[in-house]
Amino acid sequence: MSLVVGVGLRAGTPYAELHDLVTTALDELAGDVRLVVTITGKENEPALQELVAQLGAELRTFSNDELAKQQVLNPSAQVEQLKGTPSVAEAAVLATGTQLLIPKRRTPNATIAIGMHRAAGYDVRDREVVQRVIAERRDVRRGFLELPVDDVTLGRVLEAAHRAPSVGLSQPWDFLVIRDLATRRKVHDLATAQRDAFAASLPEDRRAAFDGLKIEAILDTPLNLAVTCDPGRGGRHVLGRHADPRTTMFSAAIAIQNLWLAARAEGLGVGWVSFFEPAEVAAVLDLPAHIELVGYLCVGYVDEFAAAPELVRSGWAKRRPLSWAIHHEEWGRRDTSIVDDALQAAQNAVPATGQRVQVIVGGDASQLQRSDALIVDLQAGRPPADFGVLWRPARTPAEAVEFGVEIARDLALQGVGHLAVQLDENSERAEALARGLLVGASACGLTHSTT
Repeated sequence: MSLVVGVGLRAGTPYAELHDLVTTALDELAGDVRLVVTITGKENEPALQELVAQLGAELRTFSNDELAKQQVLNPSAQVEQLKGTPSVAEAAVLATGTQLLIPKRRTPNATIAIGMHRAAGYDVRDREVVQRVIAERRDVRRGFLELPVDDVTLGRVLEAAHRAPSVGLSQPWDFLVIRDLATRRKVHDLATAQRDAFAASLPEDRRAAFDGLKIEAILDTPLNLAVTCDPGRGGRHVLGRHADPRTTMFSAAIAIQNLWLAARAEGLGVGWVSFFEPAEVAAVLDLPAHIELVGYLCVGYVDEFAAAPELVRSGWAKRRPLSWAIHHEEWGRRDTSIVDDALQAAQNAVPATGQRVQVIVGGDASQLQRSDALIVDLQAGRPPADFGVLWRPARTPAEAVEFGVEIARDLALQGVGHLAVQLDENSERAEALARGLLVGASACGLTHSTT
């Protein structure tokens, strides 16, 4: 077992005092000390240096601010007053990303804590960098600069993409770099046609909001990237693919995420264009018949990275809270009941304004002539794929209520302001789902009506 020792000590602490404190604690554990950690400014203390040499360990320090971010078991008001952090020994151990095994122990002049080193754990400053890159990644469509992307920088980004995990190490992706303006104009024309078709399918109020959105930057960036997938790469016996062939496409999608994060770290904006039929773009790019297009990306330097995604800033949609997505052990088991959570939220709900959606519970696709219609199909058999039909085969009335709440909440995140609930199936499940829709609508501040 690899151990990490956190140390806090006063200036001039005798080595014997520190040594005895650490040795007594280590006698309870089986393992070698890999790292000794403390607060910045203590690294030159003679007792600490002698301890590090005696243990044959590495010494690392953390700033007051880095230590203050750790949630420690035994905070000290005195240490916080002196150092600006409620702990040194425990916080330093936790800052390395390790698990605390022995909480803080003290003598008159020193404190220690010991943790078990876990492979692949980063210290606090590196974790913050990773989290920052993830949080600041944006799907960028505006603000591209007329600056070229050199081959060395592009190579680093593509290398990151190429390091993505893949099913059976098949690496099914390829990257087609497109700088030719004539080719990009052809792709742009395809995206424009699909934009017009999508706009025509929207209700009038939603169409007005969509008109203000920029959906691509194909001609605004110095290069485009087509990321493709070869479903058969690796031959017949690719490990892990036999049971779920979709894992090949998943692998290519992960490569795009790697690319996106690496691009952000380089100051490059990336915009994913999805407003076209993949086969049409494949024809423009003259891709081989067996190759599938996964993503078409616009890449270039930008003047800034926005604080929030454009769809959030424009009011088109909102993020789904993490708490909505977490289930424990089985589907639907959350920290709180989804209905109770919705009723509690209703107490502080603010009436919303936005598009109207006619939710038809128990209907079918023949009722989709209206652009504001949304069908909820409760039948056991899966209906043909259609984004206007939500298949929700609830197993019990309680689950039907939950599905109704979820649908209402998800629609609210997509800018819906009014739910008109129409019940077309005479069953307990249908009535329960309709009831859940109304509870969810109230919780999110949506106006609603029933027929």
